[in-house]
Amino acid sequence: MTLLKSLTILLTLILVPLVSAQDTAGILPTMTVPIIPVSYQLTDLSFEWQQWNNCGPATLTTALTYFDYADRQDRAAQWLKPNFEDKNVSPWQMAEFVNDHVTELNVAAKVRYGGTRDLLKRLVANNFPVIIEEGYDPPADPQGWMGHYLLIKGYDDAQGVFTAHDSYLGPDRAYAYDEIDTFWQHFNYVYITLYPANREAELNAILGDDADEQQNIERSFELARAEAVADNTDAFAWFNMGSNLVMLDKYAEAATAFDQARTLGLPWRMMWYQFGPFEAYYHTGRYDDMLALGTSNLNDGGGEYVEETYYYIGLVRGAQGEPDRARIQFDNALRFNPNFLPAQEAIDALTSPTGEGS
Repeated sequence: MTLLKSLTILLTLILVPLVSAQDTAGILPTMTVPIIPVSYQLTDLSFEWQQWNNCGPATLTTALTYFDYADRQDRAAQWLKPNFEDKNVSPWQMAEFVNDHVTELNVAAKVRYGGTRDLLKRLVANNFPVIIEEGYDPPADPQGWMGHYLLIKGYDDAQGVFTAHDSYLGPDRAYAYDEIDTFWQHFNYVYITLYPANREAELNAILGDDADEQQNIERSFELARAEAVADNTDAFAWFNMGSNLVMLDKYAEAATAFDQARTLGLPWRMMWYQFGPFEAYYHTGRYDDMLALGTSNLNDGGGEYVEETYYYIGLVRGAQGEPDRARIQFDNALRFNPNFLPAQEAIDALTSPTGEGS
């Protein structure tokens, strides 16, 4: 891609909305959501401290106790991250565990992006446990930033705080609204809402247009774009634009946004948790960049414990006409996490008669 074309795409990304209000108006009905109280706390939640690298399974388990879930975090961990060294569990995996494997409860989970503090309050005030993924910069850790999950269980407007069960720091922790806004942005304001299946219509009314996945991603992009317009040095805003554009299959634009985010500077552990750059570079044929990211993960003292690292290196090998080397990497991913379906699908594609694959 030429420098001129890259600059044109950058200007388009920050100056031109992806969709107009007229494009999306009326796709979902507008519903009136009741006014919420100035403070609220969910009760009937148990708390469990996380085991090693286990904030995802522990936080999800704590959220499920609201629905009388009886198991401890080991059950979720055995499916989500069979290798206890696994550094990352993605939101889609958390939702899949609830939707497909907690069959004894009539509970489901939705993943959405571009959340706001007002939405968090509305969900909690209507008795929907909600988990967010955010950046965490522990002062006692010289290596700095990492990803972390929080279960939001309450809020208080007078104090300007959310209450969260934090599997690492403890139960009923108070986090200022501004602090949540700052660190939640690092993960595209993603949230996982748990709900009884018979309350899905109520949940959708609260989500409004965001109940529709396509509209949610489009709106999440617009949020990130607005943040980049406000501060074009905001690396997380650019990264979030890239993440949303990948989900919209706009890979060239996504790659440009990720390039800008990386130029501005990202935490060194970023690619342990979010894999949009791999996807964008794969679909634009930038295999050397994918290999550079994968190699960096393998050599950084932790990314070798992320199954996606092997998966994306495998995709590169397959695209470069090296199916045997690709199969080795997909097998590595599955040895690390036998439940990582994308790697198995990639192996199936390699061995299919047509050779078609992702």
